[in-house]
Order: sequence, then structure tokens, then C-alpha cells
Amino acid sequence: MSKVRKAVIPAAGLGTRFLPATKAIPKEMLPIVDVPTIQLVIDEAVRAGITDVVVVNGRHKHAIEDHFDHAYELEHTLRERGNAKLADEMAAIANMARLHSVRQKAPLGLGHAVLAAREAVGDEAVAVLLGDDLVDNDRDPAIGQLARVYEETGAGAVMVMEVPAGKEHMYGIVAGDMVNGRMRIREMVEKPKPGTAPSRWAIVGRYVLPPTIWGHLAATKPGAGGEIQLTDALAELVKSKDGIYGVIVEGTRHDAGDKLGYLRANLAYALKRPALRDAVLEMCRELLDITK
Repeated sequence: MSKVRKAVIPAAGLGTRFLPATKAIPKEMLPIVDVPTIQLVIDEAVRAGITDVVVVNGRHKHAIEDHFDHAYELEHTLRERGNAKLADEMAAIANMARLHSVRQKAPLGLGHAVLAAREAVGDEAVAVLLGDDLVDNDRDPAIGQLARVYEETGAGAVMVMEVPAGKEHMYGIVAGDMVNGRMRIREMVEKPKPGTAPSRWAIVGRYVLPPTIWGHLAATKPGAGGEIQLTDALAELVKSKDGIYGVIVEGTRHDAGDKLGYLRANLAYALKRPALRDAVLEMCRELLDITK
């Protein structure tokens, strides 16, 4: 199989779970310590060999495009002040990958958002990374692990994790035989009604899909919530000769689309930094003492 070179990041959502912070700021630009969430996601893609990133935007999301452009005044001012290292770091953000921006002109679901990137991606395999999901693995990026499965088998590959009983209705759920961290998916359902899920294995935030996904997406009718669901198109891919594997990815997943998950991600990434670790631990101890 050809290498996976292009990625899609859906970023057209309104970010209602983080209002009022996201009233004027894209939720994808909310920082993890001091790095926008979407930058961490794009960094993962780039480390896996992705060269082109298609961001599916909505109105009022210009800050995302601006962040991945050169800020000449800022870079010049930093150099004038003798801070060439920081200026180089800012310039590097603009050169991470070829960034393409397309609009999802109506909130018609994740499948519709991915389909909006079809012309920009072309007739080739595509990685899809959801900006709410961070997977911390400095050695082996999560999307790269899925890309290797696709390149080895020609089948789609999705990241899966086992969710707590009773939470299945919040996810796309898959079923099949799990062997050595890899499942050949036989069944898939989007947000099953309580008590009807075929398993507790849920798709979370990372996909590598063969070129045939585009035809399935184009033929997908509105499903759950009246939206065009990516899971419904994946269900058709499961039935096809390509098929899909569910993969348990190595790395720590953070749900940055949830308030507690977002706070946890900030703490976890801060604790990874030697310059911050001791101070953050001391701050946590002080806060725990205050709340006793």
C-alpha cells in the first residue's frame, strides 16, 4: 500500500462545552500548558510522516489559520530583542506541514466534515485525527501506528479502547475478535441505545482509511441525530473487501473535549516538563491542603 501522506482534522464545531471561553476563540486553540491543542495533534501527524493537513473549518475560525502562518512582526521583534531561539520556534510552527483549510458550511456531522475535505485530499488514503483527543506518545505517534496497519494490510485502521459499562451509548462501538491488540472488526454501531451495544470497544479519535472511504461517505444518508455519521460509512467499509481493523494504540489518551479531561491533560503535559514538574507537584499539594 502507498504511504499515508494526508490528514484531515475536523475543526468546525462550536465548542459549546467550553463556553464562554470558546465564544470568540476556537476550541482547538485552547492551550495545553502553552501549546494550542490543535498544534499537538498536527505535531503527532507530522511525526508520523504526514505532509499535508486539511483542517475542516467553520466561520470565525481564522485564528487557526493565523497560528500556522508566519507572524512576521512577532518574529522580527523577538530577533531584535535578542531572542532568536523563540523566534525560530515561532517560525517553525508555520513550516510544520502544508496546511489546507476548507469550510464545512453546515453542521451536518463528522462524516459530512470529513467528506468536505475530499477534493483537497484526492483519491488516496487519509488519516483523520479528532482535535478533542490527544494521544501522548513521544516515541511512536498514534496515527503512525494505525498507518502501519493500513500499509501492511490495505484495510482501514481505527483506534479503539474499552469503555466502562454503561458508557457505550456515547461512542461508536465495534465488535470482533481481538488478537494481540488488533481486532478484525465484524460489527459497528454508532451510539447504541443503552443495553444494546455489541461490546465495550469504542472508536476514539484516530482513523486511517483507504481511498474507498470517499465513495461510502458520499453515499451515506443522515443517521443518528439527523447527521451524516462517519461510523455509518465505516460500517459499509467493514462489509467491503477492504475491511477495518480496530487497534489498541500505545500511548496515553486524554479527552480534551471534556472539562476534567482537559484539566488532566494540562497537568499531565506540564508534569512532563522538567522546568515545571516540581513546581506543579508542589502547587497540587498546596491545593489539596487548602481543600481539606
